[in-house]
Amino acid sequence: MKIGFIGLGNVGGKLSGSLLRNGHDVAVHDLNADFVAQKVADGATDGQSPAHLMQTCDAVITCLPSPAASAAVMEEMLPHVGPGKIWMEMSTTDEAEVKRIAAQVIAAGGAAVDCPVSGGCHRADTGNIAIFAGCDRPTFERILPLLTTMGRRVLHTGDLGSASVLKVLTNFLATANLVSVAEALTVAKGAGMDLGVAYEAMAISSGTSFVHETEGQVILNGSRDISFTMDLVAKDIGLFQDVADRAGVPLELNPLLIEIFQDGIARFGPRELSPNIIKRLEEATGLDVTAPGFPSEMVDDEPEEVGGEVIVRR
Repeated sequence: MKIGFIGLGNVGGKLSGSLLRNGHDVAVHDLNADFVAQKVADGATDGQSPAHLMQTCDAVITCLPSPAASAAVMEEMLPHVGPGKIWMEMSTTDEAEVKRIAAQVIAAGGAAVDCPVSGGCHRADTGNIAIFAGCDRPTFERILPLLTTMGRRVLHTGDLGSASVLKVLTNFLATANLVSVAEALTVAKGAGMDLGVAYEAMAISSGTSFVHETEGQVILNGSRDISFTMDLVAKDIGLFQDVADRAGVPLELNPLLIEIFQDGIARFGPRELSPNIIKRLEEATGLDVTAPGFPSEMVDDEPEEVGGEVIVRR
């Protein structure tokens, strides 16, 4: 199967790297020519344009920063969709939007999947990230070898659009965790606690979380670098709010998170690293919430291995 990959940023660059590293035939495209050149050096071919990729590839993956970016790319590709073609949307996007575009792909004879990833850039880099996939079962089985190359745990979430709902749900949970970790660490500092001890206490207790054990470390290092920015957080929790609104579910916490990140963007800029939301608290208190001994970035030390499907308990 020849694969086209569009979007070589923080996540897409790593996912496409896993495909190349494991011997897949990959053609790439990105608005940043340097990103394309780097992947060509790693063994990819230059895909030239979205239209050319859909013409020449069996499956085309998009991994882009916004629903609008995906829509623009798909507008170029749709005239070239036909039987046997697969569109795989790995961006974090809107359920309604992915369904809208997928309907056009399916009407043209192709297949569509929303298959976003979760687990951090450091795990995307090693092929150990988790992947959700929403599509019909025959399409899922056709693309499963690609998904298990890019990810360790692959979950078939049901109909198309279901994966996008679950992705923004999990990103909402991660954002709530990030804000609560920032508050907990700042209170620990203000109360005179050793932050190294506070980190370990949280890590071995009922208060631990994936976010604490990853982002908590780069917060304390001071780098705050997880290759994710405040504007992307705002996009994701905004998409979660859209899902809740369509479902008629009144939320209390997410609107507050939206307000917090809007304030963070106003203060520090949209491209500020997302863990630096703690700077709001550091500025309010005059505290420096850092400690020695923590890494500046997260590295996945779990060996890469072929992934597998997660079987849902019934």
